[in-house]
Amino acid sequence: MGARHVVLCLGLALVLAACGKQESAAVRTPAIAPAAAPAPGPANSAVVQQKNPEQPSDLPSKITRMNEDGSETVEDVPSDSGAHNPLLAAVASTVVAPASAAPAAVGGSSPWQEGVNYSRIVPAQPTAVPAGQVEVLEFFWYACPHCAAIDPLVEAWKKTKPAYISFSRVHVLWNEGHRTLARLFYTLDSMGKLDQLHGEVFKEIHTNGNPLVAGDAAESERIQTIFVKKFGISESDFRKAYHSFDVDNALQKADVLVQRYRVDSVPKFVVNGKFVTDVAMAGSPEHPERVLSLVGDLAAQEHKH
Repeated sequence: MGARHVVLCLGLALVLAACGKQESAAVRTPAIAPAAAPAPGPANSAVVQQKNPEQPSDLPSKITRMNEDGSETVEDVPSDSGAHNPLLAAVASTVVAPASAAPAAVGGSSPWQEGVNYSRIVPAQPTAVPAGQVEVLEFFWYACPHCAAIDPLVEAWKKTKPAYISFSRVHVLWNEGHRTLARLFYTLDSMGKLDQLHGEVFKEIHTNGNPLVAGDAAESERIQTIFVKKFGISESDFRKAYHSFDVDNALQKADVLVQRYRVDSVPKFVVNGKFVTDVAMAGSPEHPERVLSLVGDLAAQEHKH
C-alpha cells in the first residue's frame, strides 16, 4: 500500500467518523466556543451518553442542555400554565444494552452483530409512524463535516429505500450555535422548501465558507435571510415562518428526541426506537454506505415482526 493511499484512507476515516457534541465548531460557527475533542474509546462508547438517568419525577419539567464551554446545565422547562411539559413527559431513561459474549446477528446469515455493529436501546422507545411503518431517524448537524460527507449517500438511499421505511432527520440542539442552524432547518421544512435547499445549506457552510450563524440570534437570522433570498424566498415569508409556533414546536420535539436517545455525536441513526448505529460501528469509515445497508437490514427485520 503506497504512502499516498494510506494518507487518503486516513483522511477519509477522519472525515467520516462523527462530530461529538463537545467538538469545537469555531471554524464554521463562531458562536460556539472551542472545546476539547472527546477521548477515544470503544467503538460503541459514543452511541449513548453514559450517565445516571434522570429520575422519572424530573423528566417532565427538566432538560439537560449543553453549554458552550462543554459543561451541562439542567434547566426547568418553561410552561405558560405552570404545568409539566407534556412533550418532555415522554422522555424515557434510555441506555444501550452492553455487548454480550456472543453478539446476536440480524437474521440467521447476516454479517451484522448486536453490540458490535449496532446497539439495542433499552427500553425501546415509542415511534411516531403509522402501523406497518418502520421509523428511521438520522440525527445530524448542518455544520458537521461528517454529516455533510454522508448526506449525498443518504439522499440516494432515500430514493431507493422500501416504502415501509419512514425516514426523518433530527437536527441536534446542543447549544445556541446548533439551535440557530436547527431553526433554519425546521423553518425550511415548515415552508416546504427543505427538499430544495437542504443540500444548499451544506454547500453554503462547507464549500462556500459561510457558517450561517453569528454571535447573536438577530445577526444569525439576518445572515440566513440573505441566504434564502438567493433562492427566491421572500424575506417576509421566511421571517414569519422563522418565528412561528410550528417551528418552535418542531425545535422542542427535536430537543426531546435528542434527550431521549442521549445523542452525543452525529451523524447517528436510530431504527424503530430500538437500535442505534453510526458509520464507525457499521464497519469501515472508508465505506460509509455500509451504515445505510445496516439501517436497511434492521428496518427489514422490524418490518417482519
